[in-house]
Amino acid sequence: MHSLHCKLSNSLWQALEAKHHATGDSLNHIVAQALSDYLQVEHSTLFQVSTTGALVEGLYQGEVSIGDLKQHGDFGLGTFNNLDGEMVALEGKFYQARADSELHEVGNDVLSPFAVVTHFVPEIKVELTDCQNLETLMVTIDRMRCSENIFFAIRVDGEFDYVRTRVVCKQQEGVRLVDATATQAEFEFHNVTGTLVGFWTPEYVKSINVPGYHLHFLTLDRRVGGHLLDCRAKRLRIQMQHEGNFRMSLPETSGFLQADFTIDTSAELLKAEK
Repeated sequence: MHSLHCKLSNSLWQALEAKHHATGDSLNHIVAQALSDYLQVEHSTLFQVSTTGALVEGLYQGEVSIGDLKQHGDFGLGTFNNLDGEMVALEGKFYQARADSELHEVGNDVLSPFAVVTHFVPEIKVELTDCQNLETLMVTIDRMRCSENIFFAIRVDGEFDYVRTRVVCKQQEGVRLVDATATQAEFEFHNVTGTLVGFWTPEYVKSINVPGYHLHFLTLDRRVGGHLLDCRAKRLRIQMQHEGNFRMSLPETSGFLQADFTIDTSAELLKAEK
């Protein structure tokens, strides 16, 4: 990241402060967004639809379309209405991995109850050799991170000796996430070239997102994919960017508005995700 120091006229400063008070956005974010609009360069903001707490409670109906998500990012992950498979977004295309593990690109009108996306412009690139398992990968990325208190978007490309994934099967509204994942489909792939897409999330937001690493996988030929459970590879290319801006769109469905989110469901979420 770079710092910019400049002098502003009184009128610009007053307008900047007025925007800050009206929106609640930081001065840094407002200036960066204004510069990105003027220079026509994407400004990275992590955009999230709903919360993992809603998924834990079995609220699987969404109102945000893939077309809307594309306005906020070209990279990310999530799921689809009725928990119908795993979402992987890469290079502006959104894919759905269903219970047969096969991958399909989805149209703009498809709806999602939960998703996290960003415009991916990597700041750090590292080569990893001899990745023995997912734990090895996470330890390596831990060394790349500069903080425990902001989000990070992560992309990992390479030839994988082994990948294990899961895909949650389509569910009825109201089935708790931990019960839905108890009947998930699991897959193993050997000697495949592909990409991991995902995020590292701080512990303090565990009530709204998956703390730690959350990664989805898709093959280079875009034929199969899913939620990553484990992997092994001889050589991987890791790319990462930090996400200092975070925005969330909350559902206005009756289920979400009437749900009780005061109970700590982080243990259920950890069991379902890991």
